[in-house]
Amino acid sequence: MKTLWNPQSRSALSARINRLTPQTPPLWGRMNADEMVAHVTRGMRMGLGEIETHTRKTILRFWPLKHVFVYCLPFPKGKAKAPRELVTHGTTVGEWSASVAALQATLDRFATLEREAKWPAHPVFGPLTGRAWGALGWRHLDHHLRQFGV
Repeated sequence: MKTLWNPQSRSALSARINRLTPQTPPLWGRMNADEMVAHVTRGMRMGLGEIETHTRKTILRFWPLKHVFVYCLPFPKGKAKAPRELVTHGTTVGEWSASVAALQATLDRFATLEREAKWPAHPVFGPLTGRAWGALGWRHLDHHLRQFGV
């Protein structure tokens, strides 16, 4: 399984991030490349506990649905609503190289944390382990990089 805990998996994601440009068009969805970089950076920061979340009462908080969605099912293309903490549509994102550098630094920071530590709850999936955050983080980044063809 690919995960943010694996150095080779992180390195491959990093190389794909570096192939993005502000002009890279999406293959689906409404976000432009700037908004996507901000969105996935916020997702990483949420996993790091740096963004306050508001837990929703969904059936996805319970086993086995949580497990299936975190580890197995593909992310829907343009159909699912992102947690409001991650919505960046219509926001001013900032300078491209600084945004990409912030994403890369956040990705690197994730790897320095202790996998067995207590991790923040996800707004949709509820309490997650470090293992789950690593898998979900990799899958989220991969999904959006594929959205932009990289």
